[in-house]
Order: sequence, then C-alpha cells, then structure tokens
Amino acid sequence: MSILEIKGVSKRFGGLKALDDVNISVAENAVHAIIGPNGAGKSTLLNCLVGKLIPDTGSVTFQGQSLLGIKPHQINQMGVSRVFQTPEIFGDLSVWENVLIPLFARRDGAFRMHAFETIANEADICDKAEQMLIDVNMQDKMHMHAASLSRGDKRRLEMAMCLSQEPKLLLLDEPTAGMARADTNNTIDLLKEIQASRNITMAIIEHDMHVVFSLAERVTVMAQGTPLVEDTPDNIKGHPKVQEAYLGGH
Repeated sequence: MSILEIKGVSKRFGGLKALDDVNISVAENAVHAIIGPNGAGKSTLLNCLVGKLIPDTGSVTFQGQSLLGIKPHQINQMGVSRVFQTPEIFGDLSVWENVLIPLFARRDGAFRMHAFETIANEADICDKAEQMLIDVNMQDKMHMHAASLSRGDKRRLEMAMCLSQEPKLLLLDEPTAGMARADTNNTIDLLKEIQASRNITMAIIEHDMHVVFSLAERVTVMAQGTPLVEDTPDNIKGHPKVQEAYLGGH
C-alpha cells in the first residue's frame, strides 16, 4: 500500500525542465531512496513535496490527500516532517529546550495534531521530551548548549524534535551530509532503529551510495529530471542506465 504518490509531476524554470513526468510510489512503512547526479531534479522534487514549489503538471498525494498548494507548516500537521541537509536546531538553546519547543507549540495549538491533544500539562510534556531524547540516545546531553554539539549529535537532536510531532512520513534531504564516516554510520543506525520501532515511512534524497544501500528497500534513480530505474538496491547496482547516469559510465 502506497502512502506517498507522485504522478506525472513536471516543473519548468524558464527554458529548463527540472522535472519531466515524474512518477514515484512510496510504500507505507518502507524506506525509499531517490538518487541521481547533480541536476537530476532531486531537490526540485523534494521542494514540490513540502510545499515550497508547485508543479506545473501532475499530482502529489499523501494518504490520498493532495499536498499541492499546502503550506509547509500545514504539511507538517498532516504527518509529514522534513529533515534538512543542515540540521535545523536552535543553537542558542540547550538540547532539552530544543525538544520542548515543538511540544509546547503543539499543546498551544500552533501545530496541533492527533497525538498531542491528550497532553494536558507541563509534566506530561516534560516526560514526552525526555522520552524523545532517550529514543535518540541524547539524554546524557540534555543540558548541553545545542551549538556545541557535533554534527552527528545535532542530527540526533533534530530527529528528536521531528519525532515529537509523531510523523507518519519523514522526508530526509541528505541526512548525513557533512558528517565524518563514524557519525554517518551512527546516523544510519539511528534511522534503522527509528524506522523499525515506529514503522515510519522514510523517503530519502541522497547521493551517498553507502547510505542508500544501508537503508533503502527501494531506490529510484533520476537523471535530467526523469526517473530512469526503480528497483531494489541490489538490482540497481549494476544496471547500465545507473552506471551511465549516476556513475558516469564507470
């Protein structure tokens, strides 16, 4: 069963066709990677999914509801969260305060969703925040200044903030970008744990093949705004179209 459907999506910027009749179906509770060389249209597609761009043609639906024309904060309310290349955290606050922010905002109605209508008081919110930090193994750093964290720990903190919103779909934009290999592997392990324990669907925009082959169950390979191949990671490794478009024929 598909949770995210992209059908016939095209987007042009002047004379440049960034997306050309893109069709991708993301299965519920799966990890689906979208890869391709620079200029393949990955970022444009992601921006269409999160409401920053509106396609010229086609449709994007999440659980049967259209995402087109929906503001980014409204998409968040629907159960879709985005993880950016650069972790989006509040560097001047502590780790603990960062996790509290979306929880208090949700209680006050700014981002109210199904799961938090039952949170009635600050004690419940603090308990929820502590659990989020435990889930990403950050509880021992809760009083640290967020700006002082390593890149990998900043990503963990951002994930805790995202998880507090009880998302059904996580859109991850190169989640290990700029990380050392050790932090990359730790982030891969964290995403595996989250996906397995919460059954969250993940769609990953990525160029690091190590990340793709470690996480993804399905992979869509794009080039020049068009999907070339969609298959399992093992099957796309030696595909001639992938070799030519993504690896330069080598």
